Amino acid sequence: MSQSVERALRILPLLARGPAGLGEVAEELGVHKSTALRLLRTLHEHGFAYRQPDGRHRLGARLFALAAEAVENLDVRTVAHPHLVELNRLTGHTVHLALHQDDEVVYIDKVESRYPVRMYSRIGRPVPLTVAAVAKLLVADLPEAERRALAERIEYPRHTARSTPDAQAFLRELALVREQGWAADLGGHEESVNCLGAPVRGPDGRAVAALSVSAPSVVVSAEGLLELLPLVRRTAETIGREYSGSPHAPHHDEDTP
Repeated sequence: MSQSVERALRILPLLARGPAGLGEVAEELGVHKSTALRLLRTLHEHGFAYRQPDGRHRLGARLFALAAEAVENLDVRTVAHPHLVELNRLTGHTVHLALHQDDEVVYIDKVESRYPVRMYSRIGRPVPLTVAAVAKLLVADLPEAERRALAERIEYPRHTARSTPDAQAFLRELALVREQGWAADLGGHEESVNCLGAPVRGPDGRAVAALSVSAPSVVVSAEGLLELLPLVRRTAETIGREYSGSPHAPHHDEDTP
């Protein structure tokens, strides 16, 4: 990598922590102030840095505009689809990708099971919020106040004897999902269908989507499906890395704003 480019890139995270003077930038880079000034001027000319009236430098508006444009044009479904196909190839089971929209979680992609007995689902269809694995993952990722408010305003239909009965039970389950980093629906929506899911995390560590593997119990037992957990989590982490443009899997700490 060009030394100048490498030094310029090191300036950006420094300025992200707050405005910095020329001396601070030079010290961070281990260079003379004149070298730091040339780099800052170049960043300023391209809108990536801004010199304040007090002489300190901060990140420029162009950087924020590019970040917003990149996020707006990034389609998690496009990134995820090849990995969903591969997960389906390896397991043979139905694979879904879902997003959280308002008070609904909606399937946005699906790869059908290769087995003749399969679950019914449709892209664009909302999933049962209180029982589906993908829904629990996405709701669990909300800040505490938001997920508590949602839990208290939604209904709790009894699809099966294993369905979540009320808000308190739902919140307890969401806490478990946050702690373990994955979710399951073992007969909560349909007695004979089990589902296992993991979150796809964006650059900030928050869940931008959730993926799941689903199968009827006549095809694979709940225990057999749970054996696929490492593969499901690795797939979700791989999608998250590609979506975030990061070599490392994003991580979200408890209740980080």
